[in-house]
Amino acid sequence: MAEGTGRPGAYRKGIARRRQILDHAIDLFAERGVDGASLRSVADVIGVSHAALRHYFSSRDELLVEAYREHERRHSRSEDPAEGGPVAQMVRSADSNRVVPGLVQLYATLTADALQERHPLTREFVQARFARVRAELAEAVALGQREGRIAADLDPADAAALVVAASDGLQVQWLLDPGGVDVRRSLELLERLLPSRAGRTGGDG
Repeated sequence: MAEGTGRPGAYRKGIARRRQILDHAIDLFAERGVDGASLRSVADVIGVSHAALRHYFSSRDELLVEAYREHERRHSRSEDPAEGGPVAQMVRSADSNRVVPGLVQLYATLTADALQERHPLTREFVQARFARVRAELAEAVALGQREGRIAADLDPADAAALVVAASDGLQVQWLLDPGGVDVRRSLELLERLLPSRAGRTGGDG
């Protein structure tokens, strides 16, 4: 960061200013989503100059990625990723997402952009995130198998990919038809395959 060269105080101030801008951007996306958002329009809404925003985030892709990364970081602090089974983790995420549809839309936008060659930074972020989430869920499946809750003949990686696909697909359907799709209830059907507790049959909330 240019401000920080040889100036510790200026460097700390620059970090704080970047975080402040990111906070405002996350609040904006949570409230309004990202439809049509550009750096210039975001700058106007959160009350900074376009030049100042570009100083900290060189592109729209960088701003969207960093906003979602920070949102996830904050969310992860409030829960134990090892609590419950793989489906329970996705259910908790769906519950928290229900109150911030704009950030669910942000995630959907990132995954769609990642499929396009002209968004290399977004693709790298989404690929890495999918790999991390699948690995965490696969470990939760393996733990369930060791504890005798989950069938031993299931491949943990395949089961993890299925849970991610179900969660992401259901959230897109919920964005398009909030009254017609219950993400929590639908995800809990997977409890029959991947129970969080011994003897759980799913669908009981």
